[in-house]
Amino acid sequence: MNNTYKSVTAEEAVKVIKSGDHVHISSVSAAPQCLIQAMCNRGRNGELKNVYIHHLHTEGPAPYASEEFEGVFQHDAFFVGKNVRKAVQAGYADYIPVNLVDTQRFYREEILPCDVALIQVCPPDKHGFVSLGTSVDATLAAVEKAKTVIAVVNPNVPRTFGDAIIPMSDIDIFVDDDTPIIEAPVAVPDSVQDAIGRNVAELIEDGACLQMGIGAIPNAVLSNLTNHKDLGIHTEMFSDGALNLIEKGIINGSKKTLNKGKVVTTFTMGTKRLYDFINENPIVSMRDVGFTNNPKNIAMQNKMTSINSALEIDITGQVCAESIGTKFFSGIGGQLDFVIGASLANRGKNIMAMPSATTSGISKIVPTLKAGAIGGAPRSMIHWIVTEYGAVNVYGKSLQQRAKLLISIAHPDHREELEKAAFERYGSHFNYVQVF
Repeated sequence: MNNTYKSVTAEEAVKVIKSGDHVHISSVSAAPQCLIQAMCNRGRNGELKNVYIHHLHTEGPAPYASEEFEGVFQHDAFFVGKNVRKAVQAGYADYIPVNLVDTQRFYREEILPCDVALIQVCPPDKHGFVSLGTSVDATLAAVEKAKTVIAVVNPNVPRTFGDAIIPMSDIDIFVDDDTPIIEAPVAVPDSVQDAIGRNVAELIEDGACLQMGIGAIPNAVLSNLTNHKDLGIHTEMFSDGALNLIEKGIINGSKKTLNKGKVVTTFTMGTKRLYDFINENPIVSMRDVGFTNNPKNIAMQNKMTSINSALEIDITGQVCAESIGTKFFSGIGGQLDFVIGASLANRGKNIMAMPSATTSGISKIVPTLKAGAIGGAPRSMIHWIVTEYGAVNVYGKSLQQRAKLLISIAHPDHREELEKAAFERYGSHFNYVQVF
């Protein structure tokens, strides 16, 4: 297969975008910034209107979501990331509620059209194949269905395997760029986060298969697993925190039921160390989100252990991870996919880990969720809830037992208030409830 191509400028490439088109932007660190800026410049020049923008979480600037582009770009993303959060909360941008596993169905089943896909790939190999690098997720489906695929060819994009490898023939327009891909610094846990990490680590068995994200709490969990054995990874997101455990052989995938020996993920985000690690590394399998987040596949892993977080949890065990009251903060993401999958797995468990209070001292364990809060994974499926004050298993527990357990891991400053709220809800019998 021919591995040569003719490139054009970003400005020339985005001329194919027409008013009314639906445009997919590749995710996380793979968002092609030169194409985004060129597209927005066309919007500023009055050349476009009513262009629909779709993506998962992206890193870097997202100018298309700003007030400046009202009537030019309609932002309908599949997740609310930090770079579009204020715009979504203000109403200038919008969000489509969706489980991460289903994002690819939007394109493949033509629930949403895909006129143009903006992606970023590594240079072609001698056989004429490129790699989607750090993000496969729903981007592969967008490539399959888009009328026009514009690819930024960037030597800084790692060549990853699995579903990331696509033929050059899938691409219509090529743009050369050598801008370093966006990095995320390694978050260093504070004392509270480290305590949470220790409490979560105690719940993880040798031979478990893990799902977790990026940030201080996942890093705290991973740093407390140095005495574990034969762990595996089947996740939606893979970051730096796991690298030390892989290098020490603690994460080796030897006990995985599906994709034994492989680190399976649909996107990555981290430092150059991470990108260098995944580059041409056969143990890392970048898979379509319809595979990684399919609860049936997740459930095939023995001792599947999912670790997620929440913005607040009420005393019945109802989890809110999507909004603060009516203000959207993130999205459904893959939390429910993995809660279901881990629940169905042999000896599987799902874990919700969070500080007991916000940095301003507001309790995250509450009598009731804030008005307008969006419930996420249903309380009937939740297993373990962890704060710096301990870990409790609410699965199979009554409402009053759940309240007792959750109050026991709330911040001490808020326990009396929570006890009072539980007493008012359940009556005097609450004082006599026993938890086994």
